[in-house]
Amino acid sequence: MPGGGHAAGVVSAHRPFQRISGGAPRDMAMIPGGSFRMGTDYAEGFAMDGEGPIRDVRLTPFLIDRHAVRNKAFREFVRATKYRTEAEEFGWSFVFHLLLPPYLRRQLAGRGETVLGVEWWFRVEGADWRHPHGPQSDIRKIPDLPVVHVTHRDAEAYCDWANTRLPTEAEWECAARGGLDQQTYAWGETLTPDGQHMCNIWQGKFPDNNTADDGYVGPAPVYAFPPNGYGLFNMAGNVWEWCHDWWSADFHRLGPRDNPTGSPEPTGRRVMKGGSYLCHHSYCNRYRVAARTSNTPDSSIGNLGFRCVRDLGASGD
Repeated sequence: MPGGGHAAGVVSAHRPFQRISGGAPRDMAMIPGGSFRMGTDYAEGFAMDGEGPIRDVRLTPFLIDRHAVRNKAFREFVRATKYRTEAEEFGWSFVFHLLLPPYLRRQLAGRGETVLGVEWWFRVEGADWRHPHGPQSDIRKIPDLPVVHVTHRDAEAYCDWANTRLPTEAEWECAARGGLDQQTYAWGETLTPDGQHMCNIWQGKFPDNNTADDGYVGPAPVYAFPPNGYGLFNMAGNVWEWCHDWWSADFHRLGPRDNPTGSPEPTGRRVMKGGSYLCHHSYCNRYRVAARTSNTPDSSIGNLGFRCVRDLGASGD
């Protein structure tokens, strides 16, 4: 996927990790914490991403959204705060080519608005969280789809308003595992058990032919597909999700094992987890629980969203 965002090379201000508790839980699930085995040594994984080694990580219990933040929730935030996302400020964002109307795709291709090396992404003026598929689209028709075209800073602003925070990578992965130990996917070892699609990823030949056997070419509603063992939806596929951690391919090898929060120093990129509707085994086999990637904090794109967490206070909230 394209990186660099709207201001390539600019590192966002270092925001120290802060625990957030209190307030009434929304549609959240309680993750019991304790010890779990994080990472993978999967032979077909991406070792350069730092997926391994497998390591014992210990977490305190926490609450996490059962699904990604959806359009109608983000709209409530914007109405209450008058917040403007970075894509709105800059006037454009990246949209996948099959989600654009043919006439607009032809126009943009003619103007060279594709991204070098990933030509299936188009730089689209007027694309933002309100208009996820370009200026002709409108979230009022898709209120239950996950909000996209939000940068890491946008996600943090929403969390501030909602009295939540972004999950650490360890929290996200523990929650995604749903209580299972070292299974490849959020539901087990088989991608389509008994022929059932369990997530929204690419079927067909990427990037031009999506047979949509799972029912979707683009994002699916946040409650689509069966939940994992913790009652969480779409922890694989659909949209990538921002995590708190600064990206590093090796910091975790010698880093803390108790409630890790990633590199203490800014690295210029933030962790993303979960894969998206564009992931395919031949191209981006990162809808596995342990898979990981990153993007710059100011990047917004049509397959990247987030969900929130909250710490359990002394009263147990």
